[in-house]
Amino acid sequence: MHASVNIEERRKKMGGSSEKNKNAELILIPSPGIGHLTSSLEFAQLLINRDNRLSVTILCIKFPFTPFADSYIRTALASQPKIKLIDLPLVEPPPRELALNSPEHYIWTFMESLKPHVRAIMQNILSHPVVGLVLDIFTMSMVDVGDELGIPSYMFMTSNVAFTAFMLFLLSRRMEDVFSDSDPDLSIPGFPDPVPPSVLPDAAFNKDGGYATYYKLAKRFMDTKGIIVNSFSELEQYAIDALSEEGQSRTPPVYAVGPLIDLKGQPNPNLDQAQHDKVLKWLDEQPGSSVVFLCFGSMGGFGPSQTREIALALQGSGLRFLWAMRSPPTSDNADRTLPEGFLEWMEEGKGMVCGWAPQVEVLAHKAIGGFVSHCGWNSILESLWFGVPILTWPIYAEQQLNAFWMVRGYELAVELKVDYRRGSDLVMAEEIEKGLKQLMDGDNVVHKNVKEMKEKARNAVLTGGSSYIAVGKLIDNMLGSN
Repeated sequence: MHASVNIEERRKKMGGSSEKNKNAELILIPSPGIGHLTSSLEFAQLLINRDNRLSVTILCIKFPFTPFADSYIRTALASQPKIKLIDLPLVEPPPRELALNSPEHYIWTFMESLKPHVRAIMQNILSHPVVGLVLDIFTMSMVDVGDELGIPSYMFMTSNVAFTAFMLFLLSRRMEDVFSDSDPDLSIPGFPDPVPPSVLPDAAFNKDGGYATYYKLAKRFMDTKGIIVNSFSELEQYAIDALSEEGQSRTPPVYAVGPLIDLKGQPNPNLDQAQHDKVLKWLDEQPGSSVVFLCFGSMGGFGPSQTREIALALQGSGLRFLWAMRSPPTSDNADRTLPEGFLEWMEEGKGMVCGWAPQVEVLAHKAIGGFVSHCGWNSILESLWFGVPILTWPIYAEQQLNAFWMVRGYELAVELKVDYRRGSDLVMAEEIEKGLKQLMDGDNVVHKNVKEMKEKARNAVLTGGSSYIAVGKLIDNMLGSN
């Protein structure tokens, strides 16, 4: 009882204080994965640049599978004095086999173990007005800490509105209702067409905790004061409207504030400057819109058999290419992963294989005409921002749903696969080659649609644009101006 009285007193004090509107702090707890951090850090910088009353404290999570997260955060925020970083202590991670059974359940368990540390740090911060706790999808269990301390929570969705709609759709089912490939197509609010089960995220089929974790996370969405999404209304108005309809009246307001893209392209620890310069020099030598870029994300990649099929397809297509592999072949081991003579043929000027590529700089380059992508949401937004069409090859997480939506819903991507996932059968060279040629065909309607969406994406973030307006409404909500 005593604690709740203190919280109520705190709320009254903050609510009635003019000081609140002079100096209001947000606490941001992003997931430590690079794909999540990129847009989360951009969002933090957007807020402080937009309103000088706001400052941000980021609680930095040490996670066993993301050793570069810490250096990435510090590099990205080096020139931002209004963003403070506080390291959360190292905690004993859950057993590794839990990650193999269900990565989602592993992360949920890990985050639960951080709660006492988050609570202790936040109690120290409360000497001045804290107007909100901004949580990532995987840090949603920290809503409990916000509730205890009388701080409203917001969710920052690093994926899209359509995926948010899918997550909330789970709440119309039961926690034990794991999906099956044999289920009929689904009618999901936010999707204009029925959704085949084959394009749902891996966790939707996982009986070992993945589905239950998604369900528990979705329930926490409903405990927030707003859902902030790295998207823009011109792209996802249908899904935004679906979540705002009367039948969804309990759903918190949705703020589409993107695209949030790190246009500086923070340095990657795996990419040395010589490699960076070599990639861009090679691109400078290629004709405009002639090169296809292949890159499958920070955790994407293929085994030797699939790698060989991709190489055969590139050879057969005759297209120039830049191919980012996590482990590029050397002259010593190329015969185990690539067709005979591929490296020699490539070095005649046809293409380039590299370990890591500076993706934002590559997509911005005039030589790039198409992008073979795993359909991670950051990659999709970057491709739209630079007007580069995608050939879809999803691998894990919600990428299949992204690919389906981009191809069937928006006609903003060319379909190679929408339901491929890690461990699927080989995609053969003939099919890949056909997809590459469709992707690089300038008369394909996807090229026209992507160029139009590029303009809409850029206008959304300008003064008076849809995302600019949404950020203003969000700040008003946070500061209690309305």
